[in-house]
Amino acid sequence: MAMKHSPAVILQEMAAIQQMERGTLCRMRKAPVGHYYNHQTWEKGRNVVRYVPRDQIQNLKNAIAGYLRFLKLSQAYADEIIHCTRLTRKS
Repeated sequence: MAMKHSPAVILQEMAAIQQMERGTLCRMRKAPVGHYYNHQTWEKGRNVVRYVPRDQIQNLKNAIAGYLRFLKLSQAYADEIIHCTRLTRKS
């Protein structure tokens, strides 16, 4: 990932994420009115599966996307700090 933002900007972007959820949204069997969905995530070393009501699917998708965005930003933050650390060691 080539973000090239300052660490402060990355932290601001991380702080702007308002919803996060780990896991995966899994489409299950089809019903006459659409599909049923489950949310799968690991908790305390176990796979936990929860039914997701249709009216909450989009919110959960957004929360999962927020978590994935947070992970990418945290990696970019670490990359920038590591880069700066290496520059100071060279001088």
